[in-house]
Amino acid sequence: MPPPVYSVLMQPFDCTVTDRTTLRRLPERGAHDRATIDGILDEAVTGHLAFVHDGTPFAIPTIHARVGSTLYVHGSAASRMLRSATDQTICYTATLIDGLVVARSAFHHSMNYRSVVVLGVPRRVTEADEKLAALNAVVDHVLPGRSSEVRDHTDKELRATSVLALSIDEASAKLRTGDPADDDEDMLGDVWAGVVPMHVHFGAPVAAADLRAGIAAPASLRRHRRWVDRPAAEPSAEPVSRAGQRSAATRARNARPRWEISFFSASLICEKLRPSASAGMKTAS
Repeated sequence: MPPPVYSVLMQPFDCTVTDRTTLRRLPERGAHDRATIDGILDEAVTGHLAFVHDGTPFAIPTIHARVGSTLYVHGSAASRMLRSATDQTICYTATLIDGLVVARSAFHHSMNYRSVVVLGVPRRVTEADEKLAALNAVVDHVLPGRSSEVRDHTDKELRATSVLALSIDEASAKLRTGDPADDDEDMLGDVWAGVVPMHVHFGAPVAAADLRAGIAAPASLRRHRRWVDRPAAEPSAEPVSRAGQRSAATRARNARPRWEISFFSASLICEKLRPSASAGMKTAS
């Protein structure tokens, strides 16, 4: 059965705006321009592909890569995700969390985020050159430049891998920024409110235990775009012991800028900021 036809709302956006991608709740946070959508897809390391298989919905985390107006995902040729997705409308989502929004009431707690939803019927990539380029793009999405540093895909690997292409046409983005949206009557209370920034960062690479001595870390690691904007330790070419990894991790934690925070640390802060039921309302230090 062909997918249902949805009416297109004629609006001056880069992506086609349909009934399915029109934001009903808080539409002022929505965006349909390609610059916003592409930026989120390019920054997000992973996403989720949602589909229905034998009447059961699934949402599978996976890696993607954007090449122009096409979003590529890949997986095993035996994957039910890829086998099921080509004959139905799928939904691909990617989300970036930028901060915890800590409000004066439980109701107004939120997160600052950037997210994208892409809808469409994907096609299976069968042309050899496009498939090869798509697989290299997926590698370079995670670690830019890495595909040129490793050997080419073998015929066996290509046969074992399937690639889907999804046009970035029917898509929307939704974003939240800024402070909590507290009610006026809560402003006079002695409850802390604000934003806890959250950042994705990678530590210095640790060489594989079986790496031969003398093999230097590649350029793709030295210029990794997802490291935070601070001097990164030169990636080690030599194996590091587990004890050494723990010691290095401890030093890295102690050297972090004060604004850099982990998900776990953020949850602890929010727990400290939550007013105690027995103590009543009081200012969090």
